[in-house]
Amino acid sequence: MHNELTRMDLQKMQEELDYRRITLRPQLLEEVKTARAFGDLSENFEYKAAKQEKNRNESRIRFLENMIKTAVVIEDTSSEDTVGLYDKVTVWLEDEQEEETWQIVTTVRQDVLHGLISKESPMGAALIGRRVGDRVLVQVNADYSYYVVVRALQKGEDDGSAALNRF
Repeated sequence: MHNELTRMDLQKMQEELDYRRITLRPQLLEEVKTARAFGDLSENFEYKAAKQEKNRNESRIRFLENMIKTAVVIEDTSSEDTVGLYDKVTVWLEDEQEEETWQIVTTVRQDVLHGLISKESPMGAALIGRRVGDRVLVQVNADYSYYVVVRALQKGEDDGSAALNRF
């Protein structure tokens, strides 16, 4: 499986990976050593917490290494009048009779609560390549779908402001 990431995604991942390896790893190892010196490990909460945090860091390091290793770099090749990566799209939800605005991002940067949807989500996949005025079927699963109308399109670019997802 390949992860479709932008150059900015890879840069942010490499920065986080470097920080976790060079700065955080030694700090967490020192915390484990310090907590271990407190004595009885079976009742030593500080030791368990420090070890758990160290393990979380190691897990994140493995995750980032795997994502970088399997990445396929993608770029937005959409034209000025079609929806592409990092564009803000305003859609009219026909069933709810309301308008929503979403920015389409890569999977590792999605954050629905802040208006960032993945290009691989049902809505994101349905909108890619569409134009203002298009009526689009969003297929959520085999049993549920709905229509949206593209109302507005604001071209965007990856400025690095969208943070990476944690897990």
